[in-house]
Amino acid sequence: MTADRVKIADRWVGPGERCYIVAEAGSNHDGDLSQARKLVEVAASVEADAVKFQTFRADRIVARTEDRPSTLVRFLDKDETVTDLFKKLELPFEWHAELRDLALSHGMQFLSTPFDEESADFLMRLGVPAFKVASYEVTHLPLIQHIAHKGLPMIVSTGMATMGEIEEAVDVVRAEGAPVILLHCAVGYPPKAEDVNLAAMDAMRAAFGVPVGFSDHTKGTSIPIAAVARGASVVEKHFTLSRTLPGPDHHFACEPDELKAVVQGIREVEAAIGEPRKGVAPGEKEFYRLGRRSVFAARDVPEGTTLGPEMLVVLRPGTGLPPKYLPLLVGKVTRKALKKHEPITWDAF
Repeated sequence: MTADRVKIADRWVGPGERCYIVAEAGSNHDGDLSQARKLVEVAASVEADAVKFQTFRADRIVARTEDRPSTLVRFLDKDETVTDLFKKLELPFEWHAELRDLALSHGMQFLSTPFDEESADFLMRLGVPAFKVASYEVTHLPLIQHIAHKGLPMIVSTGMATMGEIEEAVDVVRAEGAPVILLHCAVGYPPKAEDVNLAAMDAMRAAFGVPVGFSDHTKGTSIPIAAVARGASVVEKHFTLSRTLPGPDHHFACEPDELKAVVQGIREVEAAIGEPRKGVAPGEKEFYRLGRRSVFAARDVPEGTTLGPEMLVVLRPGTGLPPKYLPLLVGKVTRKALKKHEPITWDAF
């Protein structure tokens, strides 16, 4: 079973549709409800289609061990574990409804990534229009099955995943009958441009026959815009109020003016992509007539003259016969007088 379009709320997502832009707030609220509200307002102000957070309980994600990923060491106090850090970044269940209502009041969808079954059940009761599965969870097939059983569209990130792992996840989702969108993702905070490999979207589209997109962790604005030119139907971009804030995901996220540039750039690229045909665009018609060359009289030519090559010249604008007819005109006899720089037309013979 394949589906090249998926409906999220009232929006079709897939080839030929406007890119579905997800402003990824993630954990950049830093445990502050006021900051979370501001993130929603920023996403709305740049006209994102959805704002997304993360819904989890720290002790349901990571064991309380001394293992510390290198990317998180600088955000941990000496005696802190990753569990302690994640605890500070939880989005309390009681905040969700307010943030959802704020998003909806701006005509924007509210999404969140659940990292455990309880969180997924809560989001379902909250009325989210789709579920997001993080790259880290793509091999957590029991969680994917639990979410897919709810029947809502699933946006699945595939960072670090092999095609075999993606196939297993897609098979689980399809067995439950849920629609699926796959997002390519280069896991890194931020990744290098040479590690992004946007062409992976082509491989996933061909292999699974579903809409594909890009979940972006890069700095700057160019790569998510390029992803749309490459065919991304969904773009997810991490953003923050300021990269100077202390949490672990601020330093690689874009700030509000950059998020606005991403959205505007995507919409400009969409307008520029057009259709798989080649012809004169509406805006080119004047230039087609005035900028093309055509055949003109090189000097005054009396009626009844046999034209020689020295009597003809190819100039702009294109109001006479096209230059391809120049060899046919040599040797023709004029039936009327021609003035210098008069365009040559068939009625001259």
